[in-house]
Amino acid sequence: MSGRKRTVSDEEILEVLLDSEDPFLTTTEVAEVLDFSQPGALKRLRQLEEKAYVETKKAGNSNTWWITESGRERVRSK
Repeated sequence: MSGRKRTVSDEEILEVLLDSEDPFLTTTEVAEVLDFSQPGALKRLRQLEEKAYVETKKAGNSNTWWITESGRERVRSK
């Protein structure tokens, strides 16, 4: 019997973007780092976008994401 996966905090998602050597990451890259499904990562990233912690831009068939100054402040405050 498999248990429920652990919950990933907003700060953990923001830290993935903040700590990346790349200036932006795709939804799939964020999902892989956090061991999320791609749809799950997309949902969470969109929630963070609504809070202005990340921004996104479509590049080809992928969404790319980067952390905003508000997102950086959120990580620093925790």
